[in-house]
This record gives sequence, structure tokens and C-alpha cells, in this order.
Amino acid sequence: MNVRRRLIPALATTAATALGLATLSACSGDASADGGDPGTFDVVASFYPMAFLAEQIGGSHVHVSSLTEPGQEPHDLEISAQQTVRVEKADAVLYLKNLQPSVDKTVAASQVKTKIDAASLTTLEKHGNEVGGHAAEHDESDGHDHESGGLDPHIWLDPVRYAQVAEGVGKAFEKADPDHAAAYKKNTAALVEKLDALNTNFEDGLADTRTKVFITTHAAFGYLAERYGLTEEAISGLDPDSEPSGARVKALEKMAKADGVSTVFYETLVSDKTAKTIAGDAGLKTDVLDPIEGIVKGKSRGQDYFEVQEANLKALQTALGSK
Repeated sequence: MNVRRRLIPALATTAATALGLATLSACSGDASADGGDPGTFDVVASFYPMAFLAEQIGGSHVHVSSLTEPGQEPHDLEISAQQTVRVEKADAVLYLKNLQPSVDKTVAASQVKTKIDAASLTTLEKHGNEVGGHAAEHDESDGHDHESGGLDPHIWLDPVRYAQVAEGVGKAFEKADPDHAAAYKKNTAALVEKLDALNTNFEDGLADTRTKVFITTHAAFGYLAERYGLTEEAISGLDPDSEPSGARVKALEKMAKADGVSTVFYETLVSDKTAKTIAGDAGLKTDVLDPIEGIVKGKSRGQDYFEVQEANLKALQTALGSK
């Protein structure tokens, strides 16, 4: 995968052993550096979507901590020496390779017995500025500046791919902690069932809309768009930190009029300035479409993955003109 991110090197692991473990913030907010109760399966997750899977599948048999704190942009994570030690002492690490470079380096250098790469549990595709159900129908001549990107890491936003990852994580837990394999199998099945129901909700909710095109700050929703026959037009491609060109902004404004776009979506962990500027110039509304890279109280539209996804569905229905 070749997603453009600011590559922040991990701190030297040699300094880690000299430091005590600091308290880490888990997905649920109560994980500590000392791990869970004796006998629990200790899982370190790279960021929220991975931590959520681990908690849902592991239940009471696992202790889950997240390397990325709530509200922190996952791509900007710099692994600390304390976190390096935390990874070394874990029973398993669950991460998404090539999303967070410092995590990849730390995991590669660690002696953790069970390393679970979510990217290896489903299929990844290339996405750029324009991705979705009818992207191939457009070209640069009609104002669509298609930018080829690297392999898109945002697999968790597609409930079907996320379910595939969940099944792989469940099997890895069963193998690594066979004493609780039955519980992991049961919990995985329950989670997959909920994800299947979410997929059905999206299918039904987006089947009949006035338009199929939506604009986002960056191309986080490519898999979701493809799954439900939509087209995502991204302001900044796969990199939320990059600035769009003047030509791209003009193309978006032209496309918005041609395709009946009403809304420019921004997200919770990235500045909304560009989205609001483009929306203002084009006479469009703005709203939140959450990539669910972290749950932030008071900002996220829900308490967990499922609640935020349901909020995303409602936002899309409103913007696309659900009939």
C-alpha cells in the first residue's frame, strides 16, 4: 500500500526497557499498562476499529488497549517508548498494516507471538479522488480529475469487508487462546450477524436516492461507495492533509451542479475549513460523515461503531435525497 502520509519514525526500542509502563487509553477508556486480570488474553490494538473488533470478539476473556487515544488522528501516531514495551508484553497485537507507519515498525521489531494484520484478512483496492459505482463513466474532459491512489486502507467502513476481518480475527484468537475458543467463535458469529444487518440497512436505505454522488474531504469512503453503488468525490484524495488544487476545486463545483450534489461532508478528526470554503463558494450545505477512526465524546455521532455507522447512513440519505 502506498498511502501518502507523514511518515513519523518510531522511537528507538532500546530506550523502552528502561522506562516503566504508562497508562494507555483503551477503546473503553479503562485499560491500563499493567494489562488485565491475570489469565486474560492481552491484546494491543492499533486504533479504534481494531480495538472495537477485539473487544466485541474477546468479551470478558480479553484485555484490550489502543495505541491511538480518542481524538487522535491515527495516521499521525508516533509510538512512545512505553507503548513499545506494551506491545512487547502483549499476547497479541491487532493492527492494519501500512495505515500507521510507526505501528508497523514497532510490530515488525517486536517478539509478539500473535501478530494479526487486518489488511491480510480481506481484499484491498486502489482508490483516489473519485471512487464508486459509476466512476468509470467520467473522465477529465467532463471535469472529473481522477487521481490514482495507493491501496485504500479504509476497509472497516464497508460492513462486508469488516465482517471478513472480524472472522479472521476470531480465528486468530481461537488459535492463540484455545481455552476460550468457543466463546470467541460465538462472539464472532454474533458480531458478523450485526454487521450483516448493518449491510442490509445500508442496501435498503441507499437503494433509491435522487443522486448517487457525494463529496468528502478525503477518500475514506471508497469501499462504502462501491458497496452501495455510490460515487465519492474526494477533495484531497487519500491524504486528508493535502490541499486541493484550484483545478480540483473548480471541477468539484462543476460536478456538484451537474450531479445534483447538495452537501460537502467533513469529518470529526480533521479540520472542516476546506469543506466549508468549497461549500460556501458552491452554495452547498455541510455535514459530518465520520470515518470512525476514533470515538470522541461530544463529537462523534454515537457511542460505538454501529451507532456512528447508522448516523452516517442517515446523513447520506439526507444528502443524496432518499426517496
